[in-house]
Amino acid sequence: MNRKVSFFNFSLNNILSKDQSLLDQAKIRLLYYGFWIVGVAVFGLFISVYFQRQALLTATAGILLVSLLVLFKSLTYRANWRQISHAVLIIATIINLNNIFIAMQKVDIITVQVILLVILFSFYMIGQRWGLFYSLLNLVPVMVFLLISYKGNYSIALRPESVDQSTIIISIFANFILIIYIHSHFYGAFLNNIRELKENGEKQVELNSELELAIEKAEKSSMIKSEFLATMSHEIRTPLNAIIGMSNVMLMAKPRPDQVENLDVLKFSANNLMAIVNDVLDFNKIEAGKVVFEKIKFNLVEVIENICGLEKIKAEQKGLEFSVKIDQLLSEKILIGDPTRLGQILFNLISNAIKFTKTGNIWIKASFHENQDTNITVNFVVKDTGIGIDQRNLESIFEPFTQESITTTRQYGGTGMGLAIVKRLLELQGLQMYVTSKVGRGSEFSFSMDFPVASAADEVEDKSLLNAGEYLGNLKMLIAEDNPVNVLLMKKLLSKWKIKPVIANNGQHVIEIAKESDFDIILMDLQMPVMNGFDAAMEIRKLPDQRKALTPIIALTAAALYDIKAQVLKAGMNDYVSKPFKPEELLEKIQNLVAAVH
Repeated sequence: MNRKVSFFNFSLNNILSKDQSLLDQAKIRLLYYGFWIVGVAVFGLFISVYFQRQALLTATAGILLVSLLVLFKSLTYRANWRQISHAVLIIATIINLNNIFIAMQKVDIITVQVILLVILFSFYMIGQRWGLFYSLLNLVPVMVFLLISYKGNYSIALRPESVDQSTIIISIFANFILIIYIHSHFYGAFLNNIRELKENGEKQVELNSELELAIEKAEKSSMIKSEFLATMSHEIRTPLNAIIGMSNVMLMAKPRPDQVENLDVLKFSANNLMAIVNDVLDFNKIEAGKVVFEKIKFNLVEVIENICGLEKIKAEQKGLEFSVKIDQLLSEKILIGDPTRLGQILFNLISNAIKFTKTGNIWIKASFHENQDTNITVNFVVKDTGIGIDQRNLESIFEPFTQESITTTRQYGGTGMGLAIVKRLLELQGLQMYVTSKVGRGSEFSFSMDFPVASAADEVEDKSLLNAGEYLGNLKMLIAEDNPVNVLLMKKLLSKWKIKPVIANNGQHVIEIAKESDFDIILMDLQMPVMNGFDAAMEIRKLPDQRKALTPIIALTAAALYDIKAQVLKAGMNDYVSKPFKPEELLEKIQNLVAAVH
Protein backbone atom coordinates (compact mmCIF):
# COMPACT_ATOMS: atom_id res chain seq x y z
CA MET A 1 0.00 0.00 0.00
CA ASN A 2 1.12 3.53 -0.66
CA ARG A 3 0.13 4.63 2.87
CA LYS A 4 -1.09 3.23 6.16
CA VAL A 5 -4.90 3.17 5.97
CA SER A 6 -7.43 3.53 8.73
CA PHE A 7 -9.69 0.67 9.81
CA PHE A 8 -12.61 2.83 8.71
CA ASN A 9 -11.23 3.28 5.19
CA PHE A 10 -13.62 2.45 2.31
CA SER A 11 -11.67 4.07 -0.54
CA LEU A 12 -10.14 1.95 -3.30
CA ASN A 13 -7.37 4.50 -3.97
CA ASN A 14 -6.00 4.08 -0.46
CA ILE A 15 -5.31 0.38 -0.97
CA LEU A 16 -3.74 0.65 -4.42
CA SER A 17 -0.02 1.31 -4.77
CA LYS A 18 2.45 2.02 -7.58
CA ASP A 19 4.54 -0.82 -6.19
CA GLN A 20 1.81 -3.29 -7.23
CA SER A 21 1.78 -4.74 -10.73
CA LEU A 22 -1.05 -3.97 -13.14
CA LEU A 23 -2.48 -7.48 -12.63
CA ASP A 24 -2.40 -7.18 -8.85
CA GLN A 25 -4.18 -3.85 -9.06
CA ALA A 26 -6.75 -5.43 -11.39
CA LYS A 27 -7.39 -8.24 -8.89
CA ILE A 28 -7.94 -5.75 -6.07
CA ARG A 29 -10.37 -3.74 -8.25
CA LEU A 30 -12.24 -6.93 -9.20
CA LEU A 31 -12.74 -7.80 -5.54
CA TYR A 32 -13.70 -4.24 -4.59
CA TYR A 33 -16.38 -3.77 -7.25
CA GLY A 34 -17.33 -7.46 -7.26
CA PHE A 35 -18.27 -7.25 -3.57
CA TRP A 36 -20.65 -4.39 -4.39
CA ILE A 37 -22.32 -6.35 -7.24
CA VAL A 38 -22.59 -9.58 -5.25
CA GLY A 39 -23.72 -7.67 -2.17
CA VAL A 40 -26.62 -6.06 -4.02
CA ALA A 41 -27.59 -9.39 -5.57
CA VAL A 42 -27.41 -11.32 -2.27
CA PHE A 43 -29.38 -8.60 -0.49
CA GLY A 44 -32.10 -8.93 -3.15
CA LEU A 45 -32.13 -12.72 -2.75
CA PHE A 46 -32.26 -12.38 1.04
CA ILE A 47 -35.39 -10.19 0.79
CA SER A 48 -36.96 -12.53 -1.76
CA VAL A 49 -36.49 -15.83 0.17
CA TYR A 50 -37.33 -14.14 3.47
CA PHE A 51 -40.80 -13.16 2.26
CA GLN A 52 -41.23 -16.66 0.80
CA ARG A 53 -40.56 -18.03 4.30
CA GLN A 54 -37.70 -20.22 3.10
CA ALA A 55 -35.83 -20.48 6.42
CA LEU A 56 -32.72 -22.39 5.25
CA LEU A 57 -32.19 -20.22 2.18
CA THR A 58 -32.82 -17.07 4.23
CA ALA A 59 -30.18 -18.14 6.75
CA THR A 60 -27.75 -18.99 3.93
CA ALA A 61 -28.30 -15.63 2.26
CA GLY A 62 -27.90 -13.83 5.60
CA ILE A 63 -24.65 -15.61 6.42
CA LEU A 64 -23.38 -14.87 2.92
CA LEU A 65 -24.29 -11.18 3.26
CA VAL A 66 -22.45 -10.86 6.59
CA SER A 67 -19.43 -12.72 5.14
CA LEU A 68 -19.33 -10.32 2.20
CA LEU A 69 -19.32 -7.32 4.55
CA VAL A 70 -16.45 -8.81 6.62
CA LEU A 71 -14.38 -9.61 3.52
CA PHE A 72 -15.05 -6.18 2.03
CA LYS A 73 -13.86 -4.50 5.25
CA SER A 74 -10.77 -6.74 5.29
CA LEU A 75 -10.01 -5.73 1.70
CA THR A 76 -10.28 -1.99 2.35
CA TYR A 77 -8.14 -2.27 5.51
CA ARG A 78 -5.28 -4.58 4.53
CA ALA A 79 -5.89 -5.36 0.81
CA ASN A 80 -4.58 -8.91 1.13
CA TRP A 81 -6.33 -9.99 -2.05
CA ARG A 82 -4.90 -13.52 -2.13
CA GLN A 83 -6.25 -14.57 1.27
CA ILE A 84 -9.58 -12.86 0.58
CA SER A 85 -9.81 -14.71 -2.75
CA HIS A 86 -9.36 -18.05 -0.97
CA ALA A 87 -12.05 -17.06 1.56
CA VAL A 88 -14.50 -16.12 -1.24
CA LEU A 89 -13.92 -19.45 -3.00
CA ILE A 90 -14.34 -21.46 0.20
CA ILE A 91 -17.61 -19.67 1.03
CA ALA A 92 -18.88 -20.08 -2.53
CA THR A 93 -18.02 -23.80 -2.48
CA ILE A 94 -19.77 -24.37 0.87
CA ILE A 95 -22.92 -22.51 -0.22
CA ASN A 96 -22.98 -24.28 -3.59
CA LEU A 97 -22.67 -27.74 -2.01
CA ASN A 98 -25.21 -26.79 0.66
CA ASN A 99 -27.75 -25.85 -2.01
CA ILE A 100 -27.15 -29.07 -3.97
CA PHE A 101 -27.14 -31.61 -1.14
CA ILE A 102 -29.33 -29.90 1.52
CA ALA A 103 -31.33 -26.80 0.64
CA MET A 104 -32.40 -27.35 -2.98
CA GLN A 105 -31.31 -30.98 -3.48
CA LYS A 106 -30.98 -30.52 -7.23
CA VAL A 107 -28.62 -29.24 -9.93
CA ASP A 108 -30.01 -26.41 -12.01
CA ILE A 109 -28.77 -23.52 -14.15
CA ILE A 110 -27.86 -21.50 -11.05
CA THR A 111 -25.62 -24.33 -9.84
CA VAL A 112 -23.90 -24.46 -13.23
CA GLN A 113 -23.39 -20.67 -13.16
CA VAL A 114 -21.86 -20.80 -9.68
CA ILE A 115 -19.43 -23.52 -10.79
CA LEU A 116 -18.46 -21.43 -13.81
CA LEU A 117 -17.92 -18.43 -11.53
CA VAL A 118 -15.71 -20.50 -9.23
CA ILE A 119 -13.67 -21.76 -12.18
CA LEU A 120 -13.19 -18.29 -13.69
CA PHE A 121 -12.53 -16.55 -10.37
CA SER A 122 -10.05 -19.15 -9.07
CA PHE A 123 -7.97 -19.36 -12.27
CA TYR A 124 -7.85 -15.59 -12.80
CA MET A 125 -7.24 -14.64 -9.18
CA ILE A 126 -4.93 -17.25 -7.67
CA GLY A 127 -3.45 -19.17 -10.57
CA GLN A 128 -3.61 -22.49 -12.31
CA ARG A 129 -2.84 -24.84 -9.41
CA TRP A 130 -5.46 -23.39 -7.06
CA GLY A 131 -7.87 -22.86 -9.95
CA LEU A 132 -7.75 -26.56 -10.71
CA PHE A 133 -8.18 -27.42 -7.03
CA TYR A 134 -11.32 -25.29 -6.47
CA SER A 135 -12.79 -26.29 -9.84
CA LEU A 136 -12.58 -30.00 -8.97
CA LEU A 137 -13.77 -29.30 -5.42
CA ASN A 138 -17.02 -27.97 -6.88
CA LEU A 139 -17.37 -30.13 -9.97
CA VAL A 140 -16.70 -33.61 -8.52
CA PRO A 141 -19.42 -33.46 -5.80
CA VAL A 142 -21.93 -32.23 -8.41
CA MET A 143 -21.12 -35.18 -10.69
CA VAL A 144 -21.45 -37.56 -7.73
CA PHE A 145 -24.81 -36.00 -6.85
CA LEU A 146 -26.01 -36.34 -10.46
CA LEU A 147 -25.00 -40.03 -10.60
CA ILE A 148 -26.74 -40.78 -7.29
CA SER A 149 -29.87 -38.86 -8.37
CA TYR A 150 -29.90 -40.58 -11.75
CA LYS A 151 -30.30 -43.97 -10.04
CA GLY A 152 -32.89 -42.50 -7.68
CA ASN A 153 -30.91 -43.30 -4.55
CA TYR A 154 -30.47 -39.77 -3.10
CA SER A 155 -32.77 -38.88 -0.21
CA ILE A 156 -32.36 -37.09 3.14
CA ALA A 157 -34.81 -36.38 5.96
CA LEU A 158 -34.89 -32.65 5.21
CA ARG A 159 -37.47 -31.58 2.63
CA PRO A 160 -35.94 -29.47 -0.22
CA GLU A 161 -36.92 -25.86 -0.42
CA SER A 162 -38.25 -24.19 -3.54
CA VAL A 163 -38.12 -20.59 -4.69
CA ASP A 164 -40.34 -18.57 -6.97
CA GLN A 165 -39.49 -17.44 -10.46
CA SER A 166 -38.41 -13.95 -9.34
CA THR A 167 -35.68 -15.38 -7.15
CA ILE A 168 -34.43 -17.58 -9.98
CA ILE A 169 -34.39 -14.59 -12.33
CA ILE A 170 -32.43 -12.49 -9.82
CA SER A 171 -29.88 -15.31 -9.32
CA ILE A 172 -29.40 -16.02 -13.00
CA PHE A 173 -29.12 -12.32 -13.86
CA ALA A 174 -26.63 -11.66 -11.05
CA ASN A 175 -24.50 -14.66 -12.03
CA PHE A 176 -24.39 -13.63 -15.68
CA ILE A 177 -23.44 -10.09 -14.68
CA LEU A 178 -20.58 -11.49 -12.56
CA ILE A 179 -19.38 -13.82 -15.34
CA ILE A 180 -19.39 -10.94 -17.86
CA TYR A 181 -17.74 -8.60 -15.35
CA ILE A 182 -14.90 -11.05 -14.52
CA HIS A 183 -14.21 -11.71 -18.21
CA SER A 184 -14.40 -8.05 -19.18
CA HIS A 185 -12.30 -6.89 -16.24
CA PHE A 186 -9.44 -9.33 -16.79
CA TYR A 187 -9.55 -8.95 -20.56
CA GLY A 188 -8.92 -5.23 -20.06
CA ALA A 189 -6.28 -5.93 -17.42
CA PHE A 190 -4.44 -8.37 -19.73
CA LEU A 191 -4.55 -5.86 -22.58
CA ASN A 192 -3.14 -3.14 -20.30
CA ASN A 193 -0.48 -5.55 -19.07
CA ILE A 194 0.51 -6.44 -22.63
CA ARG A 195 0.58 -2.73 -23.51
CA GLU A 196 2.77 -2.02 -20.47
CA LEU A 197 5.12 -4.87 -21.38
CA LYS A 198 5.39 -3.49 -24.91
CA GLU A 199 6.11 0.01 -23.58
CA ASN A 200 8.63 -1.40 -21.11
CA GLY A 201 10.25 -3.35 -23.93
CA GLU A 202 10.55 -0.18 -26.01
CA LYS A 203 11.93 1.69 -23.00
CA GLN A 204 14.37 -1.18 -22.42
CA VAL A 205 15.59 -0.87 -25.99
CA GLU A 206 16.07 2.88 -25.45
CA LEU A 207 17.83 2.24 -22.14
CA ASN A 208 20.09 -0.34 -23.78
CA SER A 209 20.99 2.20 -26.45
CA GLU A 210 21.69 4.81 -23.78
CA LEU A 211 23.70 2.23 -21.83
CA GLU A 212 25.78 1.42 -24.90
CA LEU A 213 26.45 5.12 -25.39
CA ALA A 214 27.32 5.48 -21.70
CA ILE A 215 29.69 2.49 -21.92
CA GLU A 216 31.27 3.96 -25.03
CA LYS A 217 31.70 7.32 -23.29
CA ALA A 218 33.12 5.57 -20.21
CA GLU A 219 35.61 3.67 -22.37
CA LYS A 220 36.62 6.88 -24.11
CA SER A 221 36.89 8.58 -20.73
CA SER A 222 39.02 5.71 -19.44
CA MET A 223 41.22 5.96 -22.52
CA ILE A 224 41.56 9.72 -22.07
CA LYS A 225 42.36 9.19 -18.39
CA SER A 226 45.01 6.61 -19.29
CA GLU A 227 46.53 8.93 -21.89
CA PHE A 228 46.46 11.79 -19.38
CA LEU A 229 48.14 9.63 -16.75
CA ALA A 230 50.74 8.55 -19.29
CA THR A 231 51.49 12.15 -20.20
CA MET A 232 51.57 13.37 -16.61
CA SER A 233 53.64 10.38 -15.57
CA HIS A 234 56.19 11.12 -18.24
CA GLU A 235 56.29 14.85 -17.50
CA ILE A 236 56.69 14.35 -13.73
CA ARG A 237 58.98 11.34 -13.82
CA THR A 238 61.41 12.88 -16.30
CA PRO A 239 62.65 15.64 -13.94
CA LEU A 240 62.36 13.27 -10.97
CA ASN A 241 64.55 10.81 -12.83
CA ALA A 242 67.21 13.50 -13.09
CA ILE A 243 66.90 14.53 -9.42
CA ILE A 244 66.97 11.00 -7.99
CA GLY A 245 69.51 9.80 -10.56
CA MET A 246 71.93 12.62 -9.86
CA SER A 247 71.48 12.04 -6.13
CA ASN A 248 72.48 8.39 -6.64
CA VAL A 249 75.47 9.36 -8.80
CA MET A 250 76.68 11.87 -6.21
CA LEU A 251 76.19 9.41 -3.37
CA MET A 252 78.25 6.86 -5.32
CA ALA A 253 81.11 9.41 -5.56
CA LYS A 254 81.90 9.12 -1.81
CA PRO A 255 80.81 12.64 -0.75
CA ARG A 256 81.67 14.30 2.58
CA PRO A 257 79.37 13.49 5.55
CA ASP A 258 77.69 16.92 5.39
CA GLN A 259 77.11 16.42 1.65
CA VAL A 260 75.67 12.95 2.30
CA GLU A 261 73.14 14.48 4.68
CA ASN A 262 72.08 17.07 2.08
CA LEU A 263 71.86 14.47 -0.67
CA ASP A 264 69.81 12.17 1.56
CA VAL A 265 67.32 14.99 2.18
CA LEU A 266 67.16 15.72 -1.55
CA LYS A 267 66.67 12.07 -2.42
CA PHE A 268 64.16 11.58 0.40
CA SER A 269 62.02 14.52 -0.81
CA ALA A 270 62.14 13.31 -4.40
CA ASN A 271 61.15 9.82 -3.30
CA ASN A 272 58.22 11.29 -1.35
CA LEU A 273 56.99 13.04 -4.48
CA MET A 274 57.51 9.85 -6.43
CA ALA A 275 55.43 7.94 -3.86
CA ILE A 276 52.49 10.28 -4.47
CA VAL A 277 52.81 9.85 -8.25
CA ASN A 278 53.04 6.10 -7.80
CA ASP A 279 49.92 6.07 -5.61
CA VAL A 280 47.87 7.62 -8.40
CA LEU A 281 49.31 5.37 -11.11
CA ASP A 282 49.22 2.21 -9.02
CA PHE A 283 45.61 2.80 -8.02
CA ASN A 284 44.79 3.05 -11.72
CA LYS A 285 46.54 -0.29 -12.30
CA ILE A 286 44.80 -1.94 -9.36
CA GLU A 287 41.33 -0.75 -10.38
CA ALA A 288 41.98 -2.06 -13.89
CA GLY A 289 42.98 -5.44 -12.43
CA LYS A 290 46.32 -5.29 -14.24
CA VAL A 291 48.70 -5.66 -11.31
CA VAL A 292 51.21 -8.48 -11.81
CA PHE A 293 53.19 -9.56 -8.77
CA GLU A 294 56.85 -10.35 -9.35
CA LYS A 295 58.57 -13.43 -8.00
CA ILE A 296 62.15 -12.39 -7.49
CA LYS A 297 64.74 -13.07 -4.81
CA PHE A 298 65.22 -10.41 -2.14
CA ASN A 299 66.35 -9.87 1.43
CA LEU A 300 63.37 -8.90 3.59
CA VAL A 301 65.49 -7.21 6.26
CA GLU A 302 67.07 -4.93 3.65
CA VAL A 303 63.64 -3.97 2.28
CA ILE A 304 62.32 -3.08 5.75
CA GLU A 305 65.51 -1.24 6.76
CA ASN A 306 65.52 0.80 3.54
CA ILE A 307 61.93 1.90 4.12
CA CYS A 308 62.36 2.49 7.85
CA GLY A 309 65.62 4.36 7.33
CA LEU A 310 63.81 7.01 5.29
CA GLU A 311 60.74 7.11 7.52
CA LYS A 312 62.78 7.30 10.71
CA ILE A 313 63.99 10.78 9.68
CA LYS A 314 60.36 12.00 9.47
CA ALA A 315 59.51 10.41 12.82
CA GLU A 316 62.50 11.94 14.60
CA GLN A 317 61.69 15.35 13.13
CA LYS A 318 58.31 15.10 14.90
CA GLY A 319 59.94 13.96 18.14
CA LEU A 320 58.53 10.43 17.90
CA GLU A 321 60.21 7.28 19.20
CA PHE A 322 60.72 5.00 16.19
CA SER A 323 61.27 1.32 16.97
CA VAL A 324 61.96 -1.46 14.48
CA LYS A 325 62.03 -5.08 15.63
CA ILE A 326 62.86 -7.71 13.01
CA ASP A 327 63.28 -11.39 13.75
CA GLN A 328 67.04 -11.95 13.57
CA LEU A 329 66.71 -15.18 11.61
CA LEU A 330 65.09 -13.28 8.72
CA SER A 331 68.43 -11.66 7.86
CA GLU A 332 69.80 -15.13 7.06
CA LYS A 333 67.09 -15.93 4.49
CA ILE A 334 66.66 -14.89 0.89
CA LEU A 335 62.94 -14.84 0.07
CA ILE A 336 61.09 -15.02 -3.24
CA GLY A 337 58.30 -12.52 -3.83
CA ASP A 338 57.57 -8.95 -4.87
CA PRO A 339 59.73 -6.62 -2.74
CA THR A 340 58.39 -3.53 -4.55
CA ARG A 341 54.75 -4.22 -3.68
CA LEU A 342 55.64 -5.33 -0.16
CA GLY A 343 57.67 -2.15 0.29
CA GLN A 344 54.73 -0.12 -1.01
CA ILE A 345 52.40 -1.70 1.56
CA LEU A 346 54.81 -1.13 4.45
CA PHE A 347 55.67 2.39 3.29
CA ASN A 348 52.00 3.44 3.24
CA LEU A 349 51.31 1.93 6.67
CA ILE A 350 54.41 3.45 8.30
CA SER A 351 53.93 6.80 6.59
CA ASN A 352 50.31 6.90 7.83
CA ALA A 353 51.39 5.99 11.36
CA ILE A 354 53.85 8.88 11.43
CA LYS A 355 51.44 11.32 9.79
CA PHE A 356 48.64 10.70 12.33
CA THR A 357 50.84 10.55 15.46
CA LYS A 358 51.69 13.83 17.23
CA THR A 359 53.48 12.38 20.25
CA GLY A 360 54.55 8.95 21.42
CA ASN A 361 55.83 5.93 19.56
CA ILE A 362 55.86 4.11 16.24
CA TRP A 363 56.55 0.36 16.33
CA ILE A 364 57.34 -1.82 13.32
CA LYS A 365 57.64 -5.52 13.86
CA ALA A 366 58.35 -8.47 11.54
CA SER A 367 58.31 -12.02 12.92
CA PHE A 368 58.00 -15.38 11.21
CA HIS A 369 57.41 -19.07 11.59
CA GLU A 370 58.29 -21.79 9.11
CA ASN A 371 55.42 -23.58 7.40
CA GLN A 372 57.61 -26.06 5.57
CA ASP A 373 61.29 -26.43 4.75
CA THR A 374 60.91 -24.14 1.73
CA ASN A 375 58.23 -21.69 2.96
CA ILE A 376 57.83 -19.20 5.79
CA THR A 377 54.97 -17.01 6.99
CA VAL A 378 55.97 -13.50 8.04
CA ASN A 379 53.69 -11.45 10.28
CA PHE A 380 54.00 -7.66 9.87
CA VAL A 381 52.75 -5.19 12.50
CA VAL A 382 52.73 -1.38 12.34
CA LYS A 383 51.56 0.24 15.57
CA ASP A 384 51.32 3.85 16.70
CA THR A 385 50.07 6.06 19.54
CA GLY A 386 48.28 8.43 17.18
CA ILE A 387 44.79 9.88 16.94
CA GLY A 388 43.15 6.47 16.46
CA ILE A 389 40.08 5.60 14.39
CA ASP A 390 36.42 5.51 15.39
CA GLN A 391 35.05 1.95 15.17
CA ARG A 392 32.32 3.16 12.80
CA ASN A 393 34.93 4.39 10.33
CA LEU A 394 37.17 1.31 10.23
CA GLU A 395 35.70 0.20 6.88
CA SER A 396 35.54 3.61 5.20
CA ILE A 397 39.24 4.42 5.73
CA PHE A 398 40.10 1.74 3.15
CA GLU A 399 37.98 3.42 0.46
CA PRO A 400 39.89 5.38 -2.21
CA PHE A 401 40.32 9.15 -1.80
CA THR A 402 38.86 8.83 1.71
CA GLN A 403 40.11 9.75 5.16
CA GLU A 404 38.23 9.47 8.42
CA SER A 405 36.84 13.01 8.13
CA ILE A 406 37.27 16.30 6.26
CA THR A 407 38.93 17.71 9.38
CA THR A 408 41.48 14.88 9.25
CA THR A 409 42.24 15.64 5.61
CA ARG A 410 42.71 19.35 6.24
CA GLN A 411 44.81 18.84 9.36
CA TYR A 412 47.05 16.00 8.22
CA GLY A 413 46.95 16.21 4.41
CA GLY A 414 47.46 13.28 2.05
CA THR A 415 45.65 11.90 -0.98
CA GLY A 416 43.55 9.35 0.92
CA MET A 417 44.72 6.55 -1.39
CA GLY A 418 47.39 4.88 0.75
CA LEU A 419 45.18 2.49 2.71
CA ALA A 420 42.99 1.81 -0.33
CA ILE A 421 46.08 0.68 -2.24
CA VAL A 422 47.29 -1.39 0.72
CA LYS A 423 43.96 -3.18 1.01
CA ARG A 424 43.67 -3.84 -2.75
CA LEU A 425 47.24 -5.15 -2.99
CA LEU A 426 46.62 -7.56 -0.11
CA GLU A 427 43.25 -8.68 -1.48
CA LEU A 428 44.79 -9.41 -4.90
CA GLN A 429 47.13 -11.84 -3.10
CA GLY A 430 44.26 -13.37 -1.09
CA LEU A 431 45.40 -11.68 2.13
CA GLN A 432 43.55 -9.64 4.74
CA MET A 433 44.42 -6.56 6.74
CA TYR A 434 43.57 -6.60 10.47
CA VAL A 435 43.01 -3.32 12.31
CA THR A 436 42.53 -2.55 16.00
CA SER A 437 42.19 1.05 17.10
CA LYS A 438 40.98 3.32 19.89
CA VAL A 439 40.29 7.01 19.45
CA GLY A 440 43.05 9.03 21.10
CA ARG A 441 45.04 5.90 21.96
CA GLY A 442 46.45 4.75 18.63
CA SER A 443 46.07 2.07 15.95
CA GLU A 444 47.59 -1.26 15.00
CA PHE A 445 47.65 -2.61 11.44
CA SER A 446 48.80 -6.18 10.85
CA PHE A 447 48.88 -8.77 8.07
CA SER A 448 50.64 -12.06 7.32
CA MET A 449 52.29 -13.10 4.06
CA ASP A 450 53.77 -16.38 2.85
CA PHE A 451 57.15 -16.46 1.06
CA PRO A 452 59.12 -19.27 -0.60
CA VAL A 453 62.73 -19.37 0.62
CA ALA A 454 65.52 -19.33 -1.97
CA SER A 455 68.07 -22.13 -1.89
CA ALA A 456 71.72 -21.55 -0.95
CA ALA A 457 72.75 -21.94 -4.62
CA ASP A 458 70.43 -19.09 -5.60
CA GLU A 459 71.98 -16.82 -2.97
CA VAL A 460 75.52 -17.45 -4.28
CA GLU A 461 74.31 -16.69 -7.82
CA ASP A 462 72.76 -13.39 -6.71
CA LYS A 463 75.92 -12.24 -4.92
CA SER A 464 78.08 -13.01 -7.96
CA LEU A 465 75.65 -11.05 -10.14
CA LEU A 466 75.82 -7.92 -7.99
CA ASN A 467 79.62 -7.98 -7.95
CA ALA A 468 79.88 -8.21 -11.73
CA GLY A 469 79.52 -4.45 -12.31
CA GLU A 470 83.30 -3.90 -12.32
CA TYR A 471 83.68 -6.20 -15.36
CA LEU A 472 81.40 -4.23 -17.69
CA GLY A 473 84.08 -1.93 -19.11
CA ASN A 474 84.16 -3.70 -22.48
CA LEU A 475 80.36 -3.63 -22.91
CA LYS A 476 79.20 -1.89 -26.11
CA MET A 477 76.05 0.02 -25.29
CA LEU A 478 73.78 2.20 -27.42
CA ILE A 479 71.44 4.63 -25.63
CA ALA A 480 68.45 6.28 -27.30
CA GLU A 481 67.57 9.39 -25.27
CA ASP A 482 66.54 12.88 -26.41
CA ASN A 483 66.58 14.63 -23.02
CA PRO A 484 69.99 16.27 -22.41
CA VAL A 485 69.65 16.03 -18.63
CA ASN A 486 68.92 12.30 -18.82
CA VAL A 487 71.83 11.82 -21.24
CA LEU A 488 74.17 13.52 -18.75
CA LEU A 489 72.73 11.39 -15.95
CA MET A 490 73.19 8.13 -17.85
CA LYS A 491 76.78 9.00 -18.79
CA LYS A 492 77.68 9.77 -15.18
CA LEU A 493 75.97 6.62 -13.89
CA LEU A 494 77.50 4.33 -16.50
CA SER A 495 80.93 5.81 -15.92
CA LYS A 496 80.81 4.27 -12.44
CA TRP A 497 80.63 0.88 -14.19
CA LYS A 498 83.33 1.92 -16.71
CA ILE A 499 80.83 1.86 -19.60
CA LYS A 500 81.16 4.44 -22.41
CA PRO A 501 77.86 4.46 -24.29
CA VAL A 502 77.01 5.71 -27.76
CA ILE A 503 74.14 8.22 -27.69
CA ALA A 504 71.32 8.56 -30.24
CA ASN A 505 68.85 11.45 -29.86
CA ASN A 506 65.85 9.90 -31.65
CA GLY A 507 64.50 6.60 -32.92
CA GLN A 508 65.65 7.08 -36.52
CA HIS A 509 69.17 7.87 -35.33
CA VAL A 510 69.17 4.65 -33.27
CA ILE A 511 68.39 2.55 -36.36
CA GLU A 512 71.12 4.23 -38.41
CA ILE A 513 73.75 3.66 -35.70
CA ALA A 514 72.58 0.07 -35.09
CA LYS A 515 73.03 -0.72 -38.82
CA GLU A 516 76.61 0.55 -38.81
CA SER A 517 77.94 -1.02 -35.56
CA ASP A 518 77.43 -4.03 -33.32
CA PHE A 519 76.21 -3.49 -29.75
CA ASP A 520 75.85 -5.78 -26.77
CA ILE A 521 72.74 -3.98 -25.54
CA ILE A 522 70.47 -1.03 -26.38
CA LEU A 523 68.75 1.22 -23.81
CA MET A 524 65.69 2.67 -25.59
CA ASP A 525 63.70 5.68 -24.43
CA LEU A 526 60.09 5.30 -25.61
CA GLN A 527 59.05 8.91 -26.20
CA MET A 528 61.38 10.58 -28.70
CA PRO A 529 61.02 12.92 -31.67
CA VAL A 530 61.17 11.76 -35.33
CA MET A 531 60.53 8.11 -34.33
CA ASN A 532 59.45 6.72 -30.95
CA GLY A 533 61.10 3.82 -29.18
CA PHE A 534 58.41 1.27 -30.07
CA ASP A 535 58.78 1.83 -33.82
CA ALA A 536 62.56 1.96 -33.58
CA ALA A 537 62.66 -1.39 -31.77
CA MET A 538 60.41 -3.02 -34.38
CA GLU A 539 62.66 -1.72 -37.19
CA ILE A 540 65.77 -3.07 -35.46
CA ARG A 541 64.16 -6.49 -35.23
CA LYS A 542 63.68 -6.43 -39.02
CA LEU A 543 67.39 -5.85 -39.81
CA PRO A 544 68.82 -8.49 -42.18
CA ASP A 545 71.91 -9.03 -39.99
CA GLN A 546 70.58 -11.41 -37.31
CA ARG A 547 73.22 -10.42 -34.76
CA LYS A 548 72.10 -6.81 -35.00
CA ALA A 549 68.43 -7.75 -35.15
CA LEU A 550 68.66 -9.82 -31.95
CA THR A 551 70.51 -7.20 -29.90
CA PRO A 552 68.90 -7.10 -26.41
CA ILE A 553 66.79 -3.95 -25.90
CA ILE A 554 65.75 -2.52 -22.54
CA ALA A 555 63.03 0.14 -22.66
CA LEU A 556 63.51 3.20 -20.45
CA THR A 557 60.16 4.80 -19.78
CA ALA A 558 58.83 7.56 -17.57
CA ALA A 559 55.29 6.27 -18.26
CA ALA A 560 53.95 3.72 -15.79
CA LEU A 561 50.67 2.52 -17.25
CA TYR A 562 49.50 -0.98 -16.42
CA ASP A 563 49.86 -2.22 -20.02
CA ILE A 564 53.34 -0.77 -20.67
CA LYS A 565 55.03 -4.16 -20.26
CA ALA A 566 52.73 -5.75 -22.85
CA GLN A 567 53.43 -2.89 -25.28
CA VAL A 568 57.17 -3.20 -24.76
CA LEU A 569 57.20 -6.95 -25.38
CA LYS A 570 54.88 -6.60 -28.39
CA ALA A 571 57.36 -4.17 -29.96
CA GLY A 572 60.10 -6.80 -29.64
CA MET A 573 61.98 -5.35 -26.68
CA ASN A 574 63.28 -7.70 -24.00
CA ASP A 575 62.51 -5.80 -20.80
CA TYR A 576 61.84 -2.34 -19.39
CA VAL A 577 62.89 -0.12 -16.49
CA SER A 578 60.67 2.67 -15.19
CA LYS A 579 62.22 6.07 -14.58
CA PRO A 580 63.45 7.00 -12.06
CA PHE A 581 65.14 3.62 -11.81
CA LYS A 582 67.38 2.10 -9.19
CA PRO A 583 70.96 1.68 -10.48
CA GLU A 584 71.15 -1.88 -9.15
CA GLU A 585 67.91 -2.80 -10.94
CA LEU A 586 69.22 -1.54 -14.29
CA LEU A 587 72.57 -3.25 -13.71
CA GLU A 588 70.94 -6.59 -12.96
CA LYS A 589 68.79 -6.48 -16.10
CA ILE A 590 71.75 -5.52 -18.27
CA GLN A 591 73.82 -8.41 -16.89
CA ASN A 592 71.01 -10.93 -17.31
CA LEU A 593 70.30 -10.02 -20.94
CA VAL A 594 73.95 -9.80 -21.98
CA ALA A 595 74.69 -13.14 -20.29
CA ALA A 596 71.73 -14.76 -22.07
CA VAL A 597 73.00 -13.66 -25.51
CA HIS A 598 76.62 -14.62 -24.88
